[in-house]
Amino acid sequence: MLYREVGQFKTSYAADQAVFPILQDRIGVLAIVAIAFVLVPLVASDFVLNSVLIPVLVLSLAAIGLNLLTGYTGLLSLGTGGFMGVGAFACYKLTTYFPGTNIILLILACGFASAAVGTVFGLPSLRIKGFYLAVATLAAQFFLSWCFIRVQWLYNYNISASIEVPTRSVFGIPITGPTATPATRYLVVLAIVTVMTWLASNLVRGRIGRMWMAVRDMDIAAELIGIRPMQTKLLAFAISSFYCGVAGAMLLNLYLNSVETQAFAINVSFDVLFMVIIGGLASIMGSFLGAGFIVLMPILLTNFLPSVGLPLDTATQKHIEQMLFGGLMIFFLIVEPHGFARLWQIGKEKLRLWPFPH
Repeated sequence: MLYREVGQFKTSYAADQAVFPILQDRIGVLAIVAIAFVLVPLVASDFVLNSVLIPVLVLSLAAIGLNLLTGYTGLLSLGTGGFMGVGAFACYKLTTYFPGTNIILLILACGFASAAVGTVFGLPSLRIKGFYLAVATLAAQFFLSWCFIRVQWLYNYNISASIEVPTRSVFGIPITGPTATPATRYLVVLAIVTVMTWLASNLVRGRIGRMWMAVRDMDIAAELIGIRPMQTKLLAFAISSFYCGVAGAMLLNLYLNSVETQAFAINVSFDVLFMVIIGGLASIMGSFLGAGFIVLMPILLTNFLPSVGLPLDTATQKHIEQMLFGGLMIFFLIVEPHGFARLWQIGKEKLRLWPFPH
């Protein structure tokens, strides 16, 4: 009975088009943000911060980027891992050339390098779509993976062909490197993800978002009403790649601290695509739910099965994990194509009507 909109009158267009039109939703979001910024760093262990929360937030940002392209614009991409790698290697090179620059600014700046690369590989979307576009972006993934291995300049000609993150501080507080605390890195990741999620939420609800959805639903009709498909599709590729590039830079600097050239292979692209499909296409919330599921499932399998007397080796757990991912994808595509986000929406609608049946 507490989740009601009775008596909440809207007297302006701005109030009617608000992201959270119900007061309870606004209070809930503010409470979640306050808990995430204040309470979680104080009570969460280093394991939870390092192994759960930071990867969930980073991969959620990558899933949001892919969702802008696939969910809202209808352009299927299998090159997400490559675009994340561009952001990671660009950030590594920027920190090499500008060691005294604020690392947070460099993480955000490397998104523009990924956006430029994504725009170039998005050019085939002007002539092809569907399966053929997926193959074109898959070729981009393979080409970028080849560059990460063969172009030694990207990793400063290191013999081990790996890149390591040095210690970088902001206002005297270590942000990256071995001396940075998990709580500090978590807060930096949370701040960046919060701001970029807010920007994406407003973007898809504005003029650009409506252009994307018009092209997704019927590109010919969109062109007839004055929308330019070329600029719209390339803009979607650029912004999507920007988000993926920032996510890749955070994956390197604020989570892994060191990566090899194979860290952004095709399996990363498939993992992010699974997050979008399981979480829900064209849903910002679905990106977080899908990322949480993909990250938590291996951890739950590792800890739950031995606790019930079924100790399994690592290879078997990995096989079970892949079987669950494949089965859940088929399940959601058949039963609920909109994924966890739709289930969340249904639950909210039923809560607004409870205890009445209609």
